[in-house]
Amino acid sequence: MSGSATTAPAFGTVMAPRMIQATTTDGVFGDVELVETGPLALHPAAHALHYGSACFEGLKAHPGIDGKVRLFRAPRHAERLRASAALLSLPVPPLELVTRALHDVVAANLDVVPAVPGALYLRPVLLGTEPNIGAAAAPSAEALLYVLASPVGDYFRGDGGGLTLAVETRLPRTTPQFGQVKSGANYAMALGVTRRARAEHGADQVLFAPDGDVQETGAANFLLLDDRRVITKALDGSFLHGVTRDSVLTIARDLGYQVDERDITVDEVLAWADTGEAALAGTAAVLAPVGHLVHEGRRVMVGDGGMGPNTARLRDALLAVQRGEAADPHGWTQPV
Repeated sequence: MSGSATTAPAFGTVMAPRMIQATTTDGVFGDVELVETGPLALHPAAHALHYGSACFEGLKAHPGIDGKVRLFRAPRHAERLRASAALLSLPVPPLELVTRALHDVVAANLDVVPAVPGALYLRPVLLGTEPNIGAAAAPSAEALLYVLASPVGDYFRGDGGGLTLAVETRLPRTTPQFGQVKSGANYAMALGVTRRARAEHGADQVLFAPDGDVQETGAANFLLLDDRRVITKALDGSFLHGVTRDSVLTIARDLGYQVDERDITVDEVLAWADTGEAALAGTAAVLAPVGHLVHEGRRVMVGDGGMGPNTARLRDALLAVQRGEAADPHGWTQPV
């Protein structure tokens, strides 16, 4: 392992030197291949470039104090990629192929895994590659799977200060039928709203709550916490089914918290801010504190504006499992 907390590059800006790829023939995936990270050979008429047949995943391999590097919940991420592929009518890669690709790309890049608190971020991508610009109403029969790796530090600032979220009650983050698909189009829909919120309010992210129904931000799931409870929206098709979200809720139950998965209103969130905590959960974010909410021009502080004790407790518990510092009762980690 190399690097340190002070030398880890900005999130996602540096690629590891080696990547994995696999292609289809007659819709059937071949074996994975280790190649140097570099440009893809993609036909300009490829389906993904014209009709959005593309999805991806994001997960991490974590360095441990014992010198081992551990993949975190790789099979769960592989299953979510497969679910996205099915919803986008792409060839669905076998589970074993995706998990092998994730393992192999980490093994091939162990020399660039940064030290704690850094990690190796993995980005599996699936593209429809059939060259047919007349196929707007037909799926791509061929696909390319590739996996990038990137040595990363914190996605959000790591000083313990809380994030500022602008609450958006008019626009949804994405279309409901594809809310649970990890596709670039979903992020593109949130981009303009987030840029405006940053320019107007200094917001880090936008909390999408169309018609007052709190869903998620453009980059992570949203949770409310206090000394007894963790509350988050129940899973439906309108937002991403976060693996970190699921992990945090599982750990919370293990630690004795009451976990409520239900609808949440903006009014409830604003009232909660007086005495409770709020956080964002995601692979990149881990569990990041929310310090302020901006709603209809009014700035509301959440708790004391920083990392609350329950957010810190759950974040530390999750990281301890990921880094091999604590028991892994749910079998989430796989040493490479």
